[in-house]
This record gives sequence, C-alpha cells and structure tokens, in this order.
Amino acid sequence: MEKFVAIIMAVFAAPLVIGGAYLLSLGGSPYYLFAGVIILTTAFLLFKKYWSAYALYAIFIVATIVWALWESGFYWWALAPRVGFPLIFGLLMLLPWVSNKMRGHKIQVSTSSASSTSTIDTVKKNPLYYWGLLASVGVGALLSFGSLANNVTDKLGELKLTATDDGDQDTTSSDTSANLGDPLSNGQQTPDGEWSAYGRTNYGQRYSPLTQINTNNVKNLELAWQIQTGDVKGPNDIGETTYQATPLKIGNALYMCTPHNWVLALDADSGKTLWKFDPKVEKNLQRQHQTCRGVSYYAGQAGMDSTPLVANDEANSDSAINDTTANNTAITNKSAMHSNMMVQKVTGNTFENASKQCDAKIFIPTSDAKLYALDPNTGQRCQDFGEDGALDLMHNMPFTQAGYYYSTSPPIVVGNTIVVAGAINDNYDVNSPSGVIRAYDVNTGELLWNWDSGDPDNTAPFDVNDPTQTYKTSSPNSWAIASADEELGLVYFPMGNRTPDQLGSYRNAAEEKYATSVVALDINTGEARWVQQFVHHDLWDMDTPAQPTLLDLDTNDGVQPALVVPTKQGDVYVLNRATGEPIVPIKERDAPQGYLIAGEHAAPTQPYSGLSFEPPMLKEKDMWGASLIDQMMCRIEFNQLNYDGRYTPPSTNGSIVYPGNFGTFNWGGIAVDPENGVMFGMPTYLAFTSKLIPKETLGDVETNKGEQGVNANEGADYAVEMGPFLSPLGVPCQQPPWGTIAGADLATGEIAYQRKNGTVQDLSPIPLKLELGVPGIGGPIITKGGLAFLSAATEDNFRAYDLKNGDVLWNVRIPAGGQATPMTYLNSKGEQMVVLVAGGHGSVGTTIGDYVMAYKLGGQSK
Repeated sequence: MEKFVAIIMAVFAAPLVIGGAYLLSLGGSPYYLFAGVIILTTAFLLFKKYWSAYALYAIFIVATIVWALWESGFYWWALAPRVGFPLIFGLLMLLPWVSNKMRGHKIQVSTSSASSTSTIDTVKKNPLYYWGLLASVGVGALLSFGSLANNVTDKLGELKLTATDDGDQDTTSSDTSANLGDPLSNGQQTPDGEWSAYGRTNYGQRYSPLTQINTNNVKNLELAWQIQTGDVKGPNDIGETTYQATPLKIGNALYMCTPHNWVLALDADSGKTLWKFDPKVEKNLQRQHQTCRGVSYYAGQAGMDSTPLVANDEANSDSAINDTTANNTAITNKSAMHSNMMVQKVTGNTFENASKQCDAKIFIPTSDAKLYALDPNTGQRCQDFGEDGALDLMHNMPFTQAGYYYSTSPPIVVGNTIVVAGAINDNYDVNSPSGVIRAYDVNTGELLWNWDSGDPDNTAPFDVNDPTQTYKTSSPNSWAIASADEELGLVYFPMGNRTPDQLGSYRNAAEEKYATSVVALDINTGEARWVQQFVHHDLWDMDTPAQPTLLDLDTNDGVQPALVVPTKQGDVYVLNRATGEPIVPIKERDAPQGYLIAGEHAAPTQPYSGLSFEPPMLKEKDMWGASLIDQMMCRIEFNQLNYDGRYTPPSTNGSIVYPGNFGTFNWGGIAVDPENGVMFGMPTYLAFTSKLIPKETLGDVETNKGEQGVNANEGADYAVEMGPFLSPLGVPCQQPPWGTIAGADLATGEIAYQRKNGTVQDLSPIPLKLELGVPGIGGPIITKGGLAFLSAATEDNFRAYDLKNGDVLWNVRIPAGGQATPMTYLNSKGEQMVVLVAGGHGSVGTTIGDYVMAYKLGGQSK
C-alpha cells in the first residue's frame, strides 16, 4: 500500500516539477516547483519506508497552508485547490496500512551469551513524525473547512424600498404612468396585468405593478401549466441555437417565438396553442446565432375595451380563490385592467393561410432577414404590409451573404412606426452587410427613414428598388433591444462595433463616433439627437448588449428623465435621456497601449461610470483550478498572455480580455423599479482570450463556426481567435464567484448588495449543490410585490429574490436551461402568473429543451 501511495504522489509531482520550473522561468510563483520537488522527495522516502517522509511532508503542509493563506486569504474556494491534494496525500500517508510499513530504529539487543549482541528492527512507530504529520493535516483541514463559514466575496446590504419587510405594499393610487411607459397606439397604457413589449413597455423596465405574489407568499408558487413547443435544436443546426424568448401578454393570449422563428399564440390560462406561424426558415450554418428573443405588438387604431378586475383585501388567502368566474376574482389591493382581445384556436400553420386586412399586428423578424406582420387573432399575414405581409430586410445592402445579417431581437413599435435593426456576424468578412437602422410604416411597410452609423447624416429613405443605392459596408450595428420615449420623440439604440471587431483600421470617423455607444434617434426623421460612447476605438467586441431602461429618477438636482445602460465592461451608465448628459458621473482614465500590431492604435483613455460592477484587475494569484496542477497551468498561460488590465489590446501573442466578451452584463441586462429608483441585475465574471493570427500562418484551421473559435476576417490581414480563459479541465481560470446578483441605487450610484448566485450541480460530473456563483446569460424582472425573478445561470433552476437584500425566497428545478427573461401577468381569473421559457443555450451548454412554464400561488391551483 505504501508503494502504491508513493507512486501516485510521484505521478502527481512530476508535472509540478516540470511545469513549476517553466512557470518560474516566466516570472511566476516558485511554489509549484517547490511543491513538486517536496512531493517527489516524499514519494521516494515513502517508497523506501523511511519515517523521514512524514517529517518532510508535515513541514510541507505547514508551508503550503501559510502560502495559501498569504495568497488567497480565508476563502474556501481559493484555499481548496491549493491545500486539497496535499491534505489528501497526507491522509493517505496516515493510513495504518501505510504507516505500519515504515521502518523503525535499529537497536542492539543482548542475547544469553555475555559476549554477543544482535541488531533487529523495531516495529514501533516514531511518534514525533507520525503525530507531527497528523497535526499538520488536522490544522490544514480545520482551517480549510472553517473558511466555509467566512463569506469573503459577498457584499451584504439593503436597498431602500417603499415596500415593507413583509411584502405588503403601499396600495394608495399613484400616478406612475411617466415611469411605466408611453401609451400604446390605441391611446391606452399597458394594462397592469399585461406585458405588451419585450421589457413590458417601450421603457424597457421589466417591471410589473402586480403585487399578488410578494415576499410573504412567493414560497407557495407552484407549476400551473407547462407545454413543449416542438421546436428543438437539430443535428444540422448551428451551435448557438438558443431559447431566449420573453412572451408578450395581450388579452387572453401569450405571444412568443422559438429559435427557428415560429410564432405561437398560447392561451394565457392553460398554455394551449391557439395558433402557430412557422415561416419555414431554412437552416444556414453561416449564421452565428439561431435564436429569437421576442415579437413586437402594434395595438392598432380601433381601440380595445378594458375591464376592471375586482379588488379584494383577502386576495392572498386560499379561501379567496374559489370563484372561477372570469374577471371576478380577487387579485390585489387595487384594481387592475386587461385588454379584451380574444384569440380563438386556429389549426395548422397559419403561414400557409391566406393573408388578411389587419388593424392590430404582431411582428416577427426572422433569421433569413425577413420581417412578417401577423394578425394577433388568427396568425394570418397582414396583406397590406410589405409584400403580402412580409418585408425583405436585405434591400439596399452592399453585400448579401446568406446568414450574415438577421434580427435576433424584436423591433420596436412607436406610434405608427416600426424601427428595425439587426445583427451582423462578427469577424467573418470585412465586406459584410450594413448595420443600418430602418423605420417603416407599421401598416404598409413603407420605408420612412434609414440611419446608417457609417453615413449618419443621410437619413432620407433609400429607394428600395434601386440597387445602386446601398448602405455602408459592415457599419456598426444594433443587435440588442431598443427603447423609446414617444413624448420626447426619441428611440434609443444600443450600438455594436464594426466588423472586424478587433481590427480598427477599417473604420471611418462616423463609425468611430457611434460604435459601442447608445444613440438617441429622432423617431420622425431618424436623425441622431445625441450619442454617448462607452468604449473609444473598440478593439474587444464590447458591443453595448442590453436594452436601455427609461425611468424618471429623483436626484439631488430634482426629477430627471433618466436612461440606464449596463455594459459588458460592468459599468452602468445613468444618463439624462433628453440630452445624453450623465446623471451618475462619467470619467476617463488611462488605457493600456502595448502589444499593438502595425498600423493599429489604442485610445489613450477610456470612459467609466460612477456606478460600476467592474471586477478588480486579475493577478496571478487569482488563477484557479480543481487541483494544483491545472491551477499551475492557468498561471503559466496567464504569464504567457499579454495583460495590462482592462482594455489590453488584442495581439499576435494573445491577450486576456477581462471583463470578457461574455460580458459583465449581456443582452439580459437589468430590471429597474421606477418607483424606488433601484436596479437588479446579474453581474457575471468570465475572462476571455483574444489572439490575432496572421493570415499566412493560419493554415488549414477550421474557421467561422460561431463567435468563439477562429474566425477568418476574410479580406483582412489577420484572423482572430477568441474564447473563454479556461483550465485544461474546462473550468474558468480565474477563481469564483463567476456569477452574482446585485442591487443598486440609480440616483446615487451606490451598490447596496452583491452576492454569488448559483451552484455547480449542472456543470460538474458530480451534481453537488456547491454555491460557487456560476456565470449565466438572460435577464431579470421586478414586481411591485418586492420580488425579482431570474433564471439565466448555467444551472437549471428558477429563483425569486427579495429585491431589498437579494435573499433567495423561492428556488425550483426546471427541465432545461432558463436562458430567457421571464415575465408576469394576470390570467382571466385574476391570478398572477409568472412565465419562463426554458430551452437552454447551445453555446453556454445548458440543458436543451423547448418548455414554456407558468407558475401561480399554490392556493390558487387547488
């Protein structure tokens, strides 16, 4: 047994000796070489059955504990990979099957003859060495496991909310219309019990005024219904085939889309499909994304009746949920309204049905660059819109490669105008379609204006039938969700970068101005009123990924019309949405300038916000792994790569990008409580690497398989390789937490709390519920019941949080990844429902599915 343990230790030590020597040559920590030599020496002594192995190893464990505490502090997830295997080997050495084999001291023993003696081996243990090792292992274990009780990563605090601690709300009537969104096209506000746009309204707050489900009773949420759409990832689909859809709720129906751009109208009470529109989008492996985040709604001009739902102070008791008569059930302490639209069941694929005249409309953008207008009641195409209900969005494009341009986010409807933007494949080709933003008449599909960030002053509509009129090649695009303030006459677009994203020499002055920013466009003319840039001369693909959120914010300078934009870098910008001026201060600081390729430059300074979730600069001691070996490998790579902090330029050697391209915030963005002026979000931390590859050295490497990996940049001198910074075991190289939840005051820029979020049960081979804080993609919502709902993490769970302090109040397993933003509404019985689309994410690696899940309070489902 002792020889077996010695061999295992030697096998473990060998890569530490070799890798540790190389790490030391790179200027890294000497510990790994030291550890490898000591473990290897101990293995030799153990193999020879020398008690000195125990003495040496006891000293090594003490030295390891001191080093680990010096580097990582009293933090379990940093200590565990440093002391784990050393302690395990120490425990193996203490086993009686090993220690009993050690040689004792040779002693002389007298025989019966006075003149003779003999030498024999004792079989007794040397207590000093054995107990010394036992003590060192015990101390190491106590310190390590004791650190589990030390929460060194979370900031614990509370937001100042008007809601009381027990979930009761101030139910007095208040005018929140300025905070909750503009009227629909029929002149009505979005009823309290509905969800009429991706962020509930064009203000993008993801905030519901419903209070039936609150901090007191959310623990009683139960599954009310669940369906499967039938649209699943196939063997010939691209890797990033994802469910990211947030349904709308109008009248008796939910409207949602699926990855292949089906549109489903579901009964809001039961989830049963009322109609289905399948545009038969062909598969194309050149697309980087196969997803749909939502559809858009135009209420029409006819107007719709609204019916009040009866108030009852006993809404949250089981006995109050007995009357199943529609619109007569208690729900909240104040009246709520819902639309009177009634959708009937239509069989078959409505794409194949005849088109018809429409007043109200549902709009769906597709991955083959079409925009369809559908009748909300029947799913039939609207015949007067475009060509029999469809627009071809490739008109006037300078290049038309199939799969290079499409919309993944719903367009925005403002009055009688629908404004459409789109995504362009990153780093596939220098000569790609334009990132133009276009406005069309919501009823006819007539082009009203076009704003191209590569030619921003020419907004007069092009002739869609004139092929000589073309937009600018590869200009910065806007692939995320837009917001609008109809009273100000502005629509707000988060802007991306020009492809190639890591090469700046192709950009003109206008593209440099508008890339990676938020821009306010005049809804009538398309002219840019103001722009605020978040990255100068973006070389990192730091597209502004999230929908801007609009609210009226109470500040020291009075109430201001605010706009809040979270970014990949972790900054949250709070601006005056009328002027673009900062409400929370924006400053500039010096940025790294090294490692640039010939002909490239980096901006000397970069902006940052007074409200920021930016992580500290990485250091070698932040490298992580499941063991000393993969931690050492991460340290080696860290020292090999170029890294001078945030905005280290991409290089031919390879650079670390942190925060990474996954984004501290991505398209899931944040949710805002407009009545309290606070936000809730999911800051994520995952470092990436970026490497420029000269084309002459590219060879036969497979390219253009998605955003990650090697992309060719056809027409450029360099290809680019991007991906997360992972250990050989496939876990992040920087130590956890990798995912958190946080709440902040938007007026002051103060972060009230930030806590790790999610376990590794769906990431590790053994489903252990270890709460490291895992990355995720998707968004939250907030309700006036004092709750935030969020799935998103790379764990198949759906949670409700106390908005005040981030406590988890409800947590359920779901059958697939929840990489979509949830929503909430009232059904016909006046019951508040919470809906999540759970279908997984092809790139993130969560469980794939096609589920739509609706929850309500348990007493209501009895």
